[in-house]
Amino acid sequence: MIDDLRAFLDASPSPFHAAETTAGRLDAAGFTEVALTAEWGDLPDDGYVRRDGAVIAWRSPATTSVTTPFRLAGAHTDSPCLRVKPNPDGSAVGWKQLAVEVYGGILNNTWLDRDLGVAGRLTTSTGDHVLVDVARPIARVPQLAVHLDRGVNAEGLKLDAQQHLHPVWGTGAGTRGEFAEWIAEQAGSTTPAFWELCLYEVQPAAVLGGDESLLASGRLDNLLSCWAAVDALVAASPTEAIAVIVLNDHEEVGSSSTTGAAGPLLEQVLERHVASRGGNRSDLLRSFGASSCISADNAHAIHPNYQDRHDHAHGPIVNRGPAIKINSNQRYATSSSTAALFARACDTAGVPHQTFVSRNNMPCGSTIGPITATRLGIDTVDVGVPQLSMHSARELCGTDDPVSLAKALRASFEL
Repeated sequence: MIDDLRAFLDASPSPFHAAETTAGRLDAAGFTEVALTAEWGDLPDDGYVRRDGAVIAWRSPATTSVTTPFRLAGAHTDSPCLRVKPNPDGSAVGWKQLAVEVYGGILNNTWLDRDLGVAGRLTTSTGDHVLVDVARPIARVPQLAVHLDRGVNAEGLKLDAQQHLHPVWGTGAGTRGEFAEWIAEQAGSTTPAFWELCLYEVQPAAVLGGDESLLASGRLDNLLSCWAAVDALVAASPTEAIAVIVLNDHEEVGSSSTTGAAGPLLEQVLERHVASRGGNRSDLLRSFGASSCISADNAHAIHPNYQDRHDHAHGPIVNRGPAIKINSNQRYATSSSTAALFARACDTAGVPHQTFVSRNNMPCGSTIGPITATRLGIDTVDVGVPQLSMHSARELCGTDDPVSLAKALRASFEL
């Protein structure tokens, strides 16, 4: 299964590609795409919708009513990266450079001296969308030589996001419109009016270690969870509830968008789902009362070189199962009830599980979990595969844990 995850990661260098890759897998499994603009009458038992970089898919049991609950698994398609600005063409002292904007909380230094491709979505003047993926090295953010920064190893690297992260992508004098013409040629499209383009490290996902127990790749956070959710949904045979996956965009920048967890997309889809079965708003709320959600987003494994940054009693170890993420200040949505429910799913699937709680002096991040729980009032648990190098251009996890997560999610759909 790990090779299948690698293929998913390599095929998904932007949220739009992640949605496209997901749709292709659902199509191959017999799911039917439903348009958000269509009249929803007799919905397919196995179906999905997508909007930009987000996908919501479902698999229904043989018998449903207007109050049949939902078993949700949520993840996000976006990852921290460098994105190409609308007017990117620049040059300095013989180098062509691209103007970029930092998206999310990247580890700045990890983007230095990487071979970067570019992928995302072009939008033409007529509003048409074209996906593009230039999966070869076209840009690089060169680091300053140690000879010109003598204190770098003792004092640490200091990077200004505006001054030091612009990549070079050629030599000579750059001209306005040059990149737009070039990317249009790569996509076989007319010159775009606008775009949403991600730079990404082009080295493929790779299994590493003398025992081949580790997986290194860009975008493990959080395409790994997207892959596990899709795999689980396709394999699941739900009997008591409607299995649903929601792959949101824009989690890394706060989730406030039409396709983010704070937006209305999931609620609208679920409400229309109930309405297609003859239900009303009251029926929807009744179904929510019996529903549950697993928010799957990677967790911080104990780092062997920085063990003091972790609470060892609650610090997950790679390849020992997904971690249940707990925070009493509600940065995670886990309660004792939802933690027990996920533990039960792991036990049913025959996979191990762990717990993750941050140190009191090391505040944790957050996920789509609290947002989904707050917006819908659905009991939610936050879980995740332990990893190192989170938000790096290239991240690291174990090879066993993604498979364990997929099996646990499948079991949760079938409980």
